[in-house]
Amino acid sequence: EESLQMWDLNKRLEAYLARVKFLEEENEVLRAEIQSAKSSPTGDSWRAKYEEELRALRDALDHAFREKCTAELARDNLYEEVQQVKSRCQKEQAAREEAKKQLSLSRKELEEERRAQIWLKERAVQLEKEVETLLEVHEEEKAGLDQEIASFSQSLESFRCAPVAFQPVEVEDYSKRLSEIWKGAVETYKTEVSQLEGSLCQAKENLWKAVEDNQQSQLQLQHLEKDLAGLKARKEMLEENLARQWQEQRGEAEKFQVGEGGGEVLLAMEALEQEKQTLRVQIAQVLEDRQQLMHLKMSLSLEVATYRTLLEAESTRLQMPAG
Repeated sequence: EESLQMWDLNKRLEAYLARVKFLEEENEVLRAEIQSAKSSPTGDSWRAKYEEELRALRDALDHAFREKCTAELARDNLYEEVQQVKSRCQKEQAAREEAKKQLSLSRKELEEERRAQIWLKERAVQLEKEVETLLEVHEEEKAGLDQEIASFSQSLESFRCAPVAFQPVEVEDYSKRLSEIWKGAVETYKTEVSQLEGSLCQAKENLWKAVEDNQQSQLQLQHLEKDLAGLKARKEMLEENLARQWQEQRGEAEKFQVGEGGGEVLLAMEALEQEKQTLRVQIAQVLEDRQQLMHLKMSLSLEVATYRTLLEAESTRLQMPAG
């Protein structure tokens, strides 16, 4: 078993040494190629040309990035302006709604004032009719009292024929009662007339107030209509500005995408991206090879150490009988 292990280790050591020798030869070949490439002028010119193209592409990429940043800033500014315009439109819409509400309230107040004016006119006509009826009733009562006084005077003349049955006390009492009734009727009439005059004056004042309020409501309505027309014009102007800005921004974006400079920049960006991907693949390959070599080196070092221990053990075993 030990001889078999030794034979296996020898085989593996031989393969390792062959692999190391092959890698050293390949390394020498690569080093010679690198030296020849460095010493040849064509390689330097190609490298300089490549570096110049790469520098130009990097400059174009930086320029495109700056243009992109500028476009983004312009876009953000336009977005802020659009937001401001939207907020203004919302404020104007709210102001217009408020104006409409105030206009409707003013119209309602105007209708109520017109109704109150009509009611006051009807009330004034009704009061005039009541005054006329009261005057007619007063005239009728006055005529009735005149007739009663005439009949009473006739009765007094008839009583003169019979002086025995004449009683002056009753006549005086009756005249006092009549005078009191007359005074009471006159006072009642005066109070009613004063009340009617007061209500008529109040109705006139209310009518004047209603007319003044109607005039003020009409003026306010005219002002609100003017404000509404101004807000509509301002809204149209802001909408036109917004549409024009959107058109300009869209045209600039199309020019940036379709223009020759933009196409070159895009091609340069694609080439740089491809070069970046290839470099990443190469770096990954080199790291993988290096990792494999490190694993191989560790395994070979372990095998060498095992081989040495086996050799030492074998030498000690062979020297023991001799001793």
